[in-house]
Amino acid sequence: MSTRRVWARRSTARSTATGSGALRLRSGPGGFTLIELTIVISLIVVLAAMALVQYRNSVLAAKEGVLKSDLFRMRDAIDQYYADKGKYPADLQALVTDGYLRQVPEDPFTKSSATWVTIQAEPDPSNPNAEPGIFDVKSGDSGTALDGTSYAEW
Repeated sequence: MSTRRVWARRSTARSTATGSGALRLRSGPGGFTLIELTIVISLIVVLAAMALVQYRNSVLAAKEGVLKSDLFRMRDAIDQYYADKGKYPADLQALVTDGYLRQVPEDPFTKSSATWVTIQAEPDPSNPNAEPGIFDVKSGDSGTALDGTSYAEW
């Protein structure tokens, strides 16, 4: 006699189970069927794929945030340079040389500080001999952001 049946006889508590499944005993070895394992593994794979996509999007969003911050800082330094000196800097390195930036930041997508695309200012009509300098800077990466815009347009 199994221990479960013996316990069921000794118990004075009233059984709340109904039907033939009240005292269910397994006759064969316990374990999972192949279909149960396949379903569980499929669910795990789907959840892992969703997590991987979310992770990659968060890494991309962080890089985009760094790019926006770097562009803002460089554009602000160019504006401060123009306000102080009355002309635009000849290149980004002039901002470092004159103390407006500690260093030219690295583009988070191209991993280089030499790939920034600089936009030249219009020549001054009152002083045609003066160098125009740069008045804007953009990313040198040709990729597309999460919002669908190109990094080169920022």
